[in-house]
Order: sequence, then structure tokens, then C-alpha cells
Amino acid sequence: MEGVALELTAPGAYGYPPLQQRMAQHNGVPEACVVAAAGTSMANHLAMATVLDPDDEVLIEEPVYGPMLDVVEYLGARVKRLGRRFENGFALEPAEVAEAISRETRLIVLSNLHNPSGALMSAETLRSIGEIALRAGAYVLVDEVYLEMVFEGRAPFSFGIGKGIASEEENPFIVTSSLTKVYGLSGLRCGWILAAPELAKRMWLLNDLYGVNAAHPAERLAVLAFDRLAQFRERARKLLAANRLVLDAFLDSRADLECFRPVAGTVVFPRLRRGDPEAFFRLLRDKYETSVVPGSFFEMPQHFRIGIGGETAALKAGLERLSAALDEFGKS
Repeated sequence: MEGVALELTAPGAYGYPPLQQRMAQHNGVPEACVVAAAGTSMANHLAMATVLDPDDEVLIEEPVYGPMLDVVEYLGARVKRLGRRFENGFALEPAEVAEAISRETRLIVLSNLHNPSGALMSAETLRSIGEIALRAGAYVLVDEVYLEMVFEGRAPFSFGIGKGIASEEENPFIVTSSLTKVYGLSGLRCGWILAAPELAKRMWLLNDLYGVNAAHPAERLAVLAFDRLAQFRERARKLLAANRLVLDAFLDSRADLECFRPVAGTVVFPRLRRGDPEAFFRLLRDKYETSVVPGSFFEMPQHFRIGIGGETAALKAGLERLSAALDEFGKS
């Protein structure tokens, strides 16, 4: 059987043009605003490394996805926290951002949908935060890797909101995302950054230190994926609709947990009402061969994160083991 010819190396350039075109079309932005990156985590790193100098001040949400805080600290920035509290649904209030920001603030770091809680920030909240940042001369980095899981209604994409409050060159928002979470295509490592054109150019130049040339077969496969995103998105919508019913039934049955239930996404962040969480996680792992993400990873140790993006049968089995472990733990 004859093999299929596949070009392994592309001509040197900042971005593979067909992929750049599709990422720009997908996000409704000019190609000059798009920077390709190896997944959302690398996109976050590249964006922050471009914007920040040592000792710059960064406002970052709490709780936060751990690697985002790690990158800020690795780059030598000074960290101030913006609290997202369980008691108010992990909402972020613009008034608290306005109170925390200073003349030394260079960057505000957020996620929408929020990781780990799944909470959705509204367009109005984002617009207010963007206006606050614009007045202070700061940027707002928003990790939107979960946001396309908002299947009902219009998702509040922050880069477009930024275009409504500033010129293209002054857009305060920097956005990161990828094909990983919604579309289940993590192996392609197809991520991107949206930024004002001049800032995007700086990111491309800095990426010469990190990636230079992307894996071209993955770029070509990503182009094919973009041409079929509707199919992947519909699969995700049906899967998550079924899985959310399973999750809701589980949460309804557990008086020993309290949980903010987001309107969309694949993660929830329940809280143990009582007991030592680390002891519970050991029991769950050692006896029931099941793992959750401990809340200590997000600086809230009484919580843990559950993902519901897998196959429904596997989710049901995992939640049954989680229930059994909770039952046993409650008797100890």
C-alpha cells in the first residue's frame, strides 16, 4: 500500500499562513493580531513574558490555575491577588479591581470560564475591567480556553469587547485559547494569542527563543481541524449535556459537599463540608483508585476539582467511586 505524502517542513515564517488565516477567521480578528502557540499554557507564558519585566506588578485572580501564577512568579513580577469567593459564586467585582490597581500595575490575569470553578464573567464585567486597565496603562490577559463551551447565548469574548472601548492598537485585552478543551484536540498543540498588532509582533520575536518553528504536520492537521470545527463542537455539546445531568444527580445526592454549579464548561470545584481533605484524597486514590485535582493546587485546600469532559460511562464510574469514598470517609 502506498503511503500518503506529507510535507514535514514549512518555509520559515512567523506562522503557517493557512493556519493563521483560520485562527483569525475563527476569532473574527485580523491576522496581524494572531500569534500561534503550542497550546494555551505556552500561549500564557509567551504573552506574560512579552509584557512583563522583573518587579512589574501583576493582579491575578485567586483561586487561579496554578501554572499561571507560577509563570508570573518565574518572571519576577510582584503579585497582588483578586479574590473570587465561593460565597458569591466566584464572581469578580470590577470595584475590587479598581481598588487594587495602581500606577505600577502592568498586567491583570484572569480566566473565563474561571479555572477551577467554571464561573462565567459577563461582558459588562469584562468591559468595566478593560476600561479600568486602559486608564491605568495596563493589559488584561484572559485565558478563554473553556469559553467556547458556552453553547447557549452569546459568549463574552474579551478581545472583541476591547475593540469596543479602544482602538485596535490600544486594545487592553490579550486573549489565549486553543483547540484543546472544547474540541478535544490536545495532541495538535494548536494554541493562539490575540493581541494588538504591535504587541503581537513582539510576541513572535520573543517566541524565537522558545519555539522558532512549529511542528509542521501538526499545523497542517490543525488546518483540517478548523475546517471541521462544527462537527467537533456538536460532539462536545451533546457529550457535556449528558455528562452535566450525571454530575447534577451526583451533587444532588451529596449533603457532605457544597458546590457552585457553573452554567457551562467541564469543571466544577466542590467543597468538603468537614474533614481533612488530604486524608480523603488519600482514601480515594489508595482504596478506590480514583483521583481528583486537590484544591491545594488552586490555593483552596478544602475544595477539589472534578472534570466532566470524558466519556459518560467513565464519568459515571468515577462518580460512583467518589460517592463510595465519601460514604466511607463520613463514617471515620
